[in-house]
This record gives sequence, C-alpha cells and structure tokens, in this order.
Amino acid sequence: MSEKKITPSRKALQVRTRARNKKPKFVRAESWKYDRFSLSWRRPRGLDNKIRRKIKGWPPGPSMGYKGPKIARFLHPSGYQEVIVYNVADLANVDINTQAVRIAHTVGKRKRADIIAKAKELNLKVLNVKLTAETTEETEEEDEVEGEETKAEKETKEKKPKKEKKATPKKKAAKKEKSKPQKGEEKQ
Repeated sequence: MSEKKITPSRKALQVRTRARNKKPKFVRAESWKYDRFSLSWRRPRGLDNKIRRKIKGWPPGPSMGYKGPKIARFLHPSGYQEVIVYNVADLANVDINTQAVRIAHTVGKRKRADIIAKAKELNLKVLNVKLTAETTEETEEEDEVEGEETKAEKETKEKKPKKEKKATPKKKAAKKEKSKPQKGEEKQ
C-alpha cells in the first residue's frame, strides 16, 4: 500500500540527552556571592580566578571534555540534520529521510514561497516555515473573511481608556510661583 517513512535516528537524540544530564550547570564565578552577578556563564579572565585555574573544590568551567556525542552533533531537536537552502535548486540535494530544510534568512518573500511550494511537493520538512510570507498571507485572508463588526470589537478591546491625572500637583506649583517675587518686583 503506502511506504513506511523512515524516521531519523532517535538513538542519537537519546545519547545526547543522557550526556546533557551528566553535564553540570556552569555558573559565573562567584555569582552565588554577589546579587549583581547573574548566574549565566561568563569566561573568567582574572589572574587569580579559581575556576579558570581549575582549582579543586570550585565549580567546573566548560571545556572540550563536555562536548556532545559525535553521532548527535549538529542535529536539530527533531532528529533531522539541518540544510540551509538559498533557492529552489538547492532542494535537489536534500535527503528526505535524514535532512530537513532551513530557508536562509536572506531569502526574500517571493523566492521563499517558491521554496516552500517545491518542498511540499518533495515531502521535505521545512524547519522555519512559520516565518514565511505564506503564513502572513493566510492570516490576511482570514481577516478579510471576518466581519467588520469583529474588527471593530478587537480595536475597542485593544484601546484602553487612559486614566485622568489629578490636578492637585499643578495647583500647588501655581501657588508656589505666586508666592515667590520675580526679578523686577520688590518685597513688600
């Protein structure tokens, strides 16, 4: 009947998650000591820094030993290997079973729509299809189908009434100005 589609290797992704679970959470040096430091990793560059010198008893820093497994390297979380595509001709070199297409960010709307159409014909997986002109055109068509009343309701919901400011600070400022004599006036 229909051919069963070969899925990408899940074993590689399982190996990657196992390795990731063993990897420690790398924290910025002495971020636990000062609130002004965030926990996000920054490379220690100081002469006496204990993490840079890999002193025993201090948290570990990133190094080559924590590199991910070779079979899972450069894989998308879906399990496919990413291939960047610039035009329709590049789709011919993509393997359906193991590779997925990512349209380059420099590609314009017209060419992007052509690439997506051709990828659908070839049953290729496009990773960044949501960022395309095709989806925006579909949403615009749906908006045209909706009635004008619903658009007006949406606009009124989006516009919130502004709160009126109290007039008391202005009055106080006006009183202060009256009490102070100006340059040309003398005190009586």
